[in-house]
Amino acid sequence: MTGSTEHSTTPSACCDAGADPAPAAPRLWTVDEHLADVLASVGPLPAIELRLLDAQGCRLDEDVVADGDLPPFDNSSMDGYAVRTADTEGATDTYPSVLTVVGDIAAGADELPRVGPGQAARIMTGAPLPPGARAVAPVEWTDGGTGTGVAAAAMTAPVPDEEVRVLRPVADGAHIRRRGSDVAAGTRVLEAGTRLGPAQLGLLAAIGRPTVKVRPRPRVVVLSTGSELVQPGEPVGPGRIADSNSFTLTAAAQEAGAIAYRVGAVPDDADRLRAVLDEQLGRADLIVTSGGVSVGAYDVVKEVFETYGGAADVDFRKLRMQPGKPQGFGRIGGAPGVPLLALPGNPVSAYISFELFVRPVIRTMLGAADVHRPVVRALCPAALRSPAGRRQFLRGRYSAADGTVEPVGGAGSHLVGALARANCLITVPEDTTELPAGSEVDVVLLDS
Repeated sequence: MTGSTEHSTTPSACCDAGADPAPAAPRLWTVDEHLADVLASVGPLPAIELRLLDAQGCRLDEDVVADGDLPPFDNSSMDGYAVRTADTEGATDTYPSVLTVVGDIAAGADELPRVGPGQAARIMTGAPLPPGARAVAPVEWTDGGTGTGVAAAAMTAPVPDEEVRVLRPVADGAHIRRRGSDVAAGTRVLEAGTRLGPAQLGLLAAIGRPTVKVRPRPRVVVLSTGSELVQPGEPVGPGRIADSNSFTLTAAAQEAGAIAYRVGAVPDDADRLRAVLDEQLGRADLIVTSGGVSVGAYDVVKEVFETYGGAADVDFRKLRMQPGKPQGFGRIGGAPGVPLLALPGNPVSAYISFELFVRPVIRTMLGAADVHRPVVRALCPAALRSPAGRRQFLRGRYSAADGTVEPVGGAGSHLVGALARANCLITVPEDTTELPAGSEVDVVLLDS
């Protein structure tokens, strides 16, 4: 080996001496690079056929065309009397049109009396219009068959060959729901990509569809890691804290449209974490963890995901962002594997990471077109500071009324009280360290 002076003179001398080169600094990913890498590896879940109520919250994978008319037949929109309009011309309280009632028609009736000249048929709301009738006289426009000659609030019980007095003219087609007036046969009533809520499911039922082809809601398993975590309601001793992340992230996954399963806290024990993963993989389209992604001696998440079943492919990286610098992403459980996003353990870091990375994954799996939160520009009356080289995400309160945003709380990643008051994230770019009061900033809206 050469002397120390020669050894330190040049790089070539160092290599000649057989010394290992200095390790390269780890890559720092930008937020956009990490997000693009994550989204490139996921897509909409395969479409399946579901019964209507099971499809709530899913998105259609097909255009839906009505096979028949809606309504399927002409029917009455009022309780009253089916009449020929010619028989009611000139009717008044003083000189009513007196018509013979030839039958009663309830909703669901299939045998209908014919209404001839000088006749009427008692009819209920939704009942089919009988042949010969051209309109419906509401019961309030008649005496209800009482023979009193004044308007009645309700119809009397059926009486054979009774008469009804109509007290005003009835226009042709009045109070009739025409066949196909809502939806005509062959009409495309819902487009692929439509999210199915109560109104859409009701429409599908109305046109006679018992099932529908949809992109299913992804099943997301959420778990927190850390031996310091206790469940809400349990005693919090020295060095212990309540597990809030699993509740926050499960609720966020549900709000994004997923079916979410909260596993809760898993201690810093590699065998226990592997056992939990074994239990959960079968029902997961996506796994989200929080905690254990930094460089701490007891951070077992990396250890487990690097060796899990010999089939884990998870990359742990550092991002140019604050909060939320450490992130993990990959697949576990064998080919093709279940996507996994490993988030930091600090509550604010975990939630912001969810909004930036996990929510777009869930929305992509759903087949949604709008995978990102809306971003608007707003004036910030407060001066802002941010570390160089990192994109800062500050909690804020946005006012749509005047287009301003106010920071809420400080920059600490543990401030859940401030997070609960925020309705947006204020973004400060990587190349900006200071923004004077009154600057315009990008705002990510969290309640839209």
